[in-house]
Amino acid sequence: MKTMLEIGLLLYPGAQLAAAHGLSDLFAVANRLAAEHTDADLPALRVRHWSANADGEIRCTWDSHPDAESRPAVVIALPCIGALPPAETLQPFVDWLSLRHAAGVTLCSVCAGAFVLAQTGLLAGRPLTTHWSLAKELGERYPEVKVDADKLVVDDGDIITAGGVMAWTDLGLTLVDRLLGPTIAANTASFLALDLTRHSQQYFRRFTPRLTHGDEAVLKVQRWLQRQDARQVSLPAMAAEAGLGERTFLRRFQQATGLRPTEYCQQLRAAKARELLELTNRSVDQIAWEVGYQDPAAFRKVFNRMVGLSPTDYRRRFGRRSLGEG
Repeated sequence: MKTMLEIGLLLYPGAQLAAAHGLSDLFAVANRLAAEHTDADLPALRVRHWSANADGEIRCTWDSHPDAESRPAVVIALPCIGALPPAETLQPFVDWLSLRHAAGVTLCSVCAGAFVLAQTGLLAGRPLTTHWSLAKELGERYPEVKVDADKLVVDDGDIITAGGVMAWTDLGLTLVDRLLGPTIAANTASFLALDLTRHSQQYFRRFTPRLTHGDEAVLKVQRWLQRQDARQVSLPAMAAEAGLGERTFLRRFQQATGLRPTEYCQQLRAAKARELLELTNRSVDQIAWEVGYQDPAAFRKVFNRMVGLSPTDYRRRFGRRSLGEG
């Protein structure tokens, strides 16, 4: 009899149904492709959806193989597009996840599902990822975890986390690779036209300046830098705009924004460069000069470090195709 490995999808309140259905379809495709290898004796993947009833008891609400016996292998806390429910609402799901983990089940999350996993306390001292826009909040709420929002998937053995809202595709392929092997994972990716080589969400991250810190002098400089696109600015000029001494300005700017003035300016320049790479056909050298770099090679180095792609590769991925270079 064929071995069945059970993958549970946790539908807590607000969980993204598209991810539940998408993952169910992805694993169904993997099963069909695995079944074509009759001599390999590969297991089948059983998918079950789990949600809470009116009494808070976690029950199975859908089963891809309802009459089969299976071995629980994985549970996935799905993404949530809206606001997460309060901790007390999630607690029955958190308790259920902890029991599953104690029984040897691998726990996974996608995007905001990392908050559900973190509430179990099982991630203390462990590396994980989440959507880049949620990384700061996750780290503040659970300071014992190690958030690396540049990673698209962090596989830490018995805990696997995926970053963006749509990173359920990457997590799904990671699990197919683990449970059915790399050949079936590659075939599944090919059939679904998915990119099996994605590893980072760094180049999706957009710089959002911190403007609610309450320091009017620093806010004045931030607005000035925005108008200048952070071009041809210096520390003395920024301090003068703030009406502060340089040392005081440095301390207050970093305290208010979380960045040194040089880092802040680099972020603004990179944001402008992204826009120009996406929407214009200007050369990389022209864009380097336009965002304030006299040395295009230095611009390429800084852009690659901050975005995770070279300017040319970034344009190839995200630029308007009608404008060439891609």
